[in-house]
Amino acid sequence: MLSIDTKKEIKILQTSSQLTFADTLGAWKVRWGIDRMNYKVEPGLYRVGNPDGSSPVLVTANYKLTFDGLRKKLTGLDTWILALDTKGVNVWCAAGKGTFGTTELINRLAIAQLDKVVAHRTLILPQLGAPGVSAHEVTKYTGFRVIYGPVKAEDIKEFIQAGMKATPEMRTVQFGAYDRLILTPIELVGTLKKSLMIFGVLFLLNLMGLGPFGWVDFYGYIGAVIIGCVLTPALLPWIPGRAFAWKGWLLGLVWAILVNGLNGWPYEPRYSLLQALGYILIFPAVSGYLAMNFTGSSTYTSFSGVLKEMRIAIPTIIISIIVGCVLLLAGSFI
Repeated sequence: MLSIDTKKEIKILQTSSQLTFADTLGAWKVRWGIDRMNYKVEPGLYRVGNPDGSSPVLVTANYKLTFDGLRKKLTGLDTWILALDTKGVNVWCAAGKGTFGTTELINRLAIAQLDKVVAHRTLILPQLGAPGVSAHEVTKYTGFRVIYGPVKAEDIKEFIQAGMKATPEMRTVQFGAYDRLILTPIELVGTLKKSLMIFGVLFLLNLMGLGPFGWVDFYGYIGAVIIGCVLTPALLPWIPGRAFAWKGWLLGLVWAILVNGLNGWPYEPRYSLLQALGYILIFPAVSGYLAMNFTGSSTYTSFSGVLKEMRIAIPTIIISIIVGCVLLLAGSFI
């Protein structure tokens, strides 16, 4: 994918707006949490097409999923891409952590010697990177002016062709059902490891005669996981309430009631009342906890709001699960 131009000791990397099968496969793997922490490109200056001294300069992160998402929207354009060293983190998260920030941008401009490559002094930064960058300091120390581009890479071509002017729609952060669902695979994979540990504990309890934990427990728990990781994010705007944990808890409660209903409650119950109450306490708590994890992937939340929610939700979830487990164990002897 890359070639190096060492003319005048300026390192310029060549890339393309066309993604390869390897790029697509890599993106799929990352969505499922495979080698996610090392999915990055080399920081530095890239050229797409045949840019010259007057071509626009787009600044982005060196997280390859972000980098590829930008370059694939540049078909037909001759542009420069300056990839900052964000340690393989996307623009939005890196801006919050400071790696997509003022210092890194100033340093990267000096390393890339961009002032010797382009005649103009304008940089186009992603809007979601604004919290990490002090535009006036960048101008003060480098002479380059910062312009914030649209929220989505798909609008960058129209933005450039319009004389770097953004419409209100380009400035609006959209977080539709597809945007939410595309993030759910990584949530499911992260939960899988914990789930295997839980199943291992249940298996040992069965061997010790403290069960039986069986098919109902298995599909009931799996359903609670899917509700927390997938269904709650998908239905997020339509579930009553503001807190993510509450939204997940509500859907989890519906699921717990359904599980009990499928097993004969309240007319022809197949297990004890204690076990039924245990499910009512455990499944909503599991769904609520997993739904709360999604706050880190959402544009709906604020840092202070997340902290407030966690202070209330986490102790409640822990108590609910502990009491629920006690009831299940007690119910196994009845």
